[in-house]
Amino acid sequence: MIQINIPGEPVPQGRPRFASRGKFVSTYDPPKSKAYKNEVAVAARDQYAGEPLSGPLICRVTIYRPIQQTGSKRLKRDKAAGVVRPVIKGDVDNYFKAVTDPLTGIVWVDDAQIVEAHIAKFYSNEPHVEIYIEQIKEG
Repeated sequence: MIQINIPGEPVPQGRPRFASRGKFVSTYDPPKSKAYKNEVAVAARDQYAGEPLSGPLICRVTIYRPIQQTGSKRLKRDKAAGVVRPVIKGDVDNYFKAVTDPLTGIVWVDDAQIVEAHIAKFYSNEPHVEIYIEQIKEG
């Protein structure tokens, strides 16, 4: 099993932006999403030195968002303990996309190889993302 830890506050994949270039329209990532994807790629290269995996994969992603400063001590304690989970902005699928897209060509050949995914959001005093990749043995 491969484990990759992305330090810092997680950033969900933003909606694509469009730019008019003469007769053509091009799409691009929002700057915040692009910068975060670069951070993910750098962390992955630092933590995984093997060849990109081939074949079907299981990917587990756990997102740890920062605990907001507002709220009672009890609420903050419950958030840190995982009793209260984040239901605020940042859909799990957008976080998943933001951390799996940059791993293409580094950890796996193509993210289409992910045949099973588990995604969870929690609060933490140390925001980060944990990614676990498991190769499924065929045959």
